[in-house]
Amino acid sequence: YKGKDFPETVLFETGYGPSGLPHIGTFGEVARTTMVRHAFRVLTQDKVKTKLLCFSDDMDGMRKIPDNVPDRAALEPYLHMPLTSVPNPFGGDYASFADHNNAMLCRFLDTFGFDYEFASATKYYKAGRFDEVLLRAAERYNDIMGVMLPTLGPERQATYSPFLPISPRTGRVLYVP
Repeated sequence: YKGKDFPETVLFETGYGPSGLPHIGTFGEVARTTMVRHAFRVLTQDKVKTKLLCFSDDMDGMRKIPDNVPDRAALEPYLHMPLTSVPNPFGGDYASFADHNNAMLCRFLDTFGFDYEFASATKYYKAGRFDEVLLRAAERYNDIMGVMLPTLGPERQATYSPFLPISPRTGRVLYVP
């Protein structure tokens, strides 16, 4: 560690899509990020604070109904709605499918003793935590597309957008056709 300029806390982040239950791939992502965080702490002699944020993309639309949920037909009206707007098919104390799966994620990570902080996209958006960066992204839309499109295949290029708004009329996530 050579006293480089770091922020007060260095953030390490993993992403989780709560359209399904946590699995070995989820474990792998958090374990790898934890190992990188540990290496950073060793290299900086633990002189820089770190934090692991497990971020749930729970505003993503439910693109398909998972095979492993009860009463799949009851979820059909909720296709393409944000996962936090989809009822919890498992019953119990969780208001939505995302809330249930987020709780399962935290339980899963706690079982293995991971040191993390959980964050929900829905809560971040509703609290306005993304407002500033979303406005800047809208202003720089063409620049963003200029960077992103060359990295995508032709089919994905035709449908890519950095924004996935929610229809005020239907409550569904709007995808580029």
